[in-house]
Amino acid sequence: MDLKFSDKDFAFQQQVRGWIKANYPEDMRLRRIRSANGHLDKADHVYWQQALYAQGWAGLNWPAKFGGPEFSPTERYLYDLEMAAADVPGIIPFGQSMVAPVIMEYGSKQQQDKYLPDILASRTWWCQGYSEPGAGSDLAALRTSTVKDGDDYIVNGTKTWNTLGQYADMIFCLVRTSNEGIRQLGISFLLIDMKTPGIEVNPIITIDGPAAGRQEINEIHFTDVRVPVANRVGEEGKGWTYAKYLLEFERGNAYSHGLKASLANLRQVANQERSSDGCSLAEDAAFKLKLAQLEIDIGAMEFTELRILSSLSTGKNVGPESSLLKCRGTELEQRLTELALEAVANYCLPFENSGSLKNVKFNPVGADYTGVTGPAYFNTRKVSIYAGSNEIQRNIMAKMVLGL
Repeated sequence: MDLKFSDKDFAFQQQVRGWIKANYPEDMRLRRIRSANGHLDKADHVYWQQALYAQGWAGLNWPAKFGGPEFSPTERYLYDLEMAAADVPGIIPFGQSMVAPVIMEYGSKQQQDKYLPDILASRTWWCQGYSEPGAGSDLAALRTSTVKDGDDYIVNGTKTWNTLGQYADMIFCLVRTSNEGIRQLGISFLLIDMKTPGIEVNPIITIDGPAAGRQEINEIHFTDVRVPVANRVGEEGKGWTYAKYLLEFERGNAYSHGLKASLANLRQVANQERSSDGCSLAEDAAFKLKLAQLEIDIGAMEFTELRILSSLSTGKNVGPESSLLKCRGTELEQRLTELALEAVANYCLPFENSGSLKNVKFNPVGADYTGVTGPAYFNTRKVSIYAGSNEIQRNIMAKMVLGL
């Protein structure tokens, strides 16, 4: 395993750093750091993603034949490192990072030509239709049904915990096309236009703050929704295979860059906040111990990712190791927000800091970081559940990695 970076790698890192400095608007940066959970509206996200597209840095995991930059694993690692350090908006993953790889691998040439260019250029906004009431981690229990009628499927059912579907142009869905045999073999993968009659999007208000413009979770109902059979990806009944392929991309992300950036921010908070004896938290022995343990654990996570990076550079896929990254990364995210909550103490209570919203006349309570600490803590309660709960990920590791 070679963990050394070359002069060419460092030159690329400087290029990314310089591009961010020149292209990341200051007003967007301020809106992001002053809002709950780094909230930006759709226009901001589209602006940023289209700026990356113009630079040739959209579709990071896409092969060159579909328009991706085809970074080496090392370039991708350094790119992610600089983006995390600058705290830029993350790419909305449902199009570029999730459904696009499935269309590339299993979609028809017509589907690739129709959907991929608009996904890459952020001209269409996608959302995900996997989880259902009663079918979350046990996704094979899904009940959204289809009946074939000529050249169409007629879809009925409900999808829940849908993120940003209120903005979406398209949704990729797992639906049941058969009830015969084992449950996994009766599932198909459909691409559905959100403007189709019979689709209803209802908001789910979450505990991290239902202020105007910050709602992100939805429940989506399908009532006799007609979807062309041509919008099915791959073969009927093979959706479970395609779904597992997609989840490798959802779970196999690098976490250490963002964790290190969050830890650096937490250290700055600790320098400003006071302990009960009046010294800064950064000088408090108990708090220093907690920070040190987090730093050790994040460092171990980083080297785990580097070992996987070394394997990727030889052409291997992430595979079941994606479950390991997902488990450990999300648990560290939660520990960071828990310690941040401890650091700001009572100032996290008025966590409805709407300083980033338009036409707000009052000043937030405390420093900028105090207003976002509560929402961040509550929001990260979900990270060990989505993309397959961590308990499910441990089962996958036990079977696929340890052979138990």
